[in-house]
Amino acid sequence: MKKTLLLAGFATILAVGTASAQSTVDIDNVPCHTTYYTLPQNNWFIEVGGGISATFVENPESRHHQITANYGVGFGKWFSPYFAWRLEGQGGAKHWNITNGQMGHFKAASANIDIMWDMFNSLGGVNSERVFSIIPFIGVGATYAWDYTPTDMINIESHGHAKKNNWLFPASAGIQFRFRLSQYVDFFAQARATFYGDSYNDFVIGRPVDIDLSCLGGFSFNIGGRDFRSFNPCNYTDYIRSLNEQVNNLRGELATTAAALAAAEAQLPCPEVTEQAVIIEQAPLLATVRFRINSARISNEEKVNVYNVAEYLKANPDQNLVITGYADRDTGTSSYNMALSQRRAQAVYDMLTKEYGIDPSRLAMAADGSDVQPYDVNNWNRIVIFSNPE
Repeated sequence: MKKTLLLAGFATILAVGTASAQSTVDIDNVPCHTTYYTLPQNNWFIEVGGGISATFVENPESRHHQITANYGVGFGKWFSPYFAWRLEGQGGAKHWNITNGQMGHFKAASANIDIMWDMFNSLGGVNSERVFSIIPFIGVGATYAWDYTPTDMINIESHGHAKKNNWLFPASAGIQFRFRLSQYVDFFAQARATFYGDSYNDFVIGRPVDIDLSCLGGFSFNIGGRDFRSFNPCNYTDYIRSLNEQVNNLRGELATTAAALAAAEAQLPCPEVTEQAVIIEQAPLLATVRFRINSARISNEEKVNVYNVAEYLKANPDQNLVITGYADRDTGTSSYNMALSQRRAQAVYDMLTKEYGIDPSRLAMAADGSDVQPYDVNNWNRIVIFSNPE
């Protein structure tokens, strides 16, 4: 969204400034809506925890439910400040009362895919440093249960059936309370209710739905930190206004030049032209090529600028150029940005020499990475700039 808006504005300015110069970019009706996005390497997390669980299954003579230990591990990613996906696994032994004080037990391990919702970011505004958050979630998963014992304490023939193991596919819902300890570590407390068909404990009698309730506490480790970039088009209106002013100034200069030319032509007789030897030197529309974040691929919009530079060099065979690549300081390390700016300069060099046939001896390449920032607005520094050799 960021690049689309800026390219649209810049392309419009170029079109009007270099062709007919009839209008400037209208920025008065730009919607001031903030969009959040994350980088591919950020906002991953790993959870490790332990706690207790209780099964709510057939229990005709007692309201007492056996509590057992439960363990969990998960990983996922916050793909926005509001929503995340998570793959979580839990497991442990399960106990349940049968009759006359007798107890059955089995073991179970489950894996759930969850969609998590950060309630506070959605309702109270995005804040990556919020200390406490409430996160409801829903999920679906698969459970493998085994080691059902005992099977000889009840009348299996009249009350159910017995198997050595069992596969089930439950749905679940829960809520997580998250406490921020640092940028990279959170403490969480979580409750999950998992809903099974009437065979979780391998007996199909009584209530139609078996429920497993688990409560976990543990730590969440945030890989790459927990933060989101934001973009609001209105943050760039001042910069676009300055470009509009430049267009208006060029428009005034063009009008003055046209008037002077008309006055000069009116004073001179129109000679007969017997032989015309006029060399028209073309200048590039824009001596820059901009790139998307973390990319060295030339977009279709920017290929027009490379073409114009090629036409300029063909019309001026004695002119040489230096191709200098840059990267923005907000993303990546200095060494990474240096390599990225070199790839950007190389991409432009290759297009000029291989696609447009420019002699490589007329071109020189340089890379300044993010050590040099030609523009005050950092997003404009993902760029290749053409210049004359010193």
